[in-house]
Amino acid sequence: MRNTKVYLADAGSTDGTPEIARGFAARLNLEVIAGGLPAAGRNNGARLAVTPYVLFIDADIELADPTLIRRSLDKMRRHQLHCLTTNISCPQGSPLDRLLYWGNNLVQHLSRLNRPFSTGMFMLFDRARFEQLGGFHEGALFAEDYMLSKKVQPKCFGIVRGSVVTTNRRFRKMGHFRIVRLFLRTALNTWNDSFFLRDHKYWHSEA
Repeated sequence: MRNTKVYLADAGSTDGTPEIARGFAARLNLEVIAGGLPAAGRNNGARLAVTPYVLFIDADIELADPTLIRRSLDKMRRHQLHCLTTNISCPQGSPLDRLLYWGNNLVQHLSRLNRPFSTGMFMLFDRARFEQLGGFHEGALFAEDYMLSKKVQPKCFGIVRGSVVTTNRRFRKMGHFRIVRLFLRTALNTWNDSFFLRDHKYWHSEA
């Protein structure tokens, strides 16, 4: 991994995240950069990238499958994709947590028929296409990942087999009902970008 540049966008974390990350300097070519809301942090990293592809992942994601990135890049090149994602698993979560992530994965697969849906948990982009689409909307207060992925043509969107591992922290902080309700409202507002520019108190749960 020393030959792969990693940008860690830090939004003023108070748990020592930058220091912990720098502790892996012997194994990772890592640089801590300014963050903010996810759209700003992701764009900051993308502006510094010089590689043909950029991979965005969330802070609580574990890349448990050592072949996932290689297989993702292979699929991007082979099918000339602009954006690619994978499934999300939550093995340490409750049965309801795992069911809701299964539903998320199902929606991602169905979205290839119309408007692609990828979460920022694992989002691989062709950097040139990412720039052409304008990157993440920094005015978005919610679902900046979906705002961007839905601009991708379905034929240029892919899902690689396997999964990344996440936690159930969002369900613990916001509650299952609120998450599901927000997800359904998002689906109903697919064509209404102003919905994503309003404050739905999504990031308030991080406090």
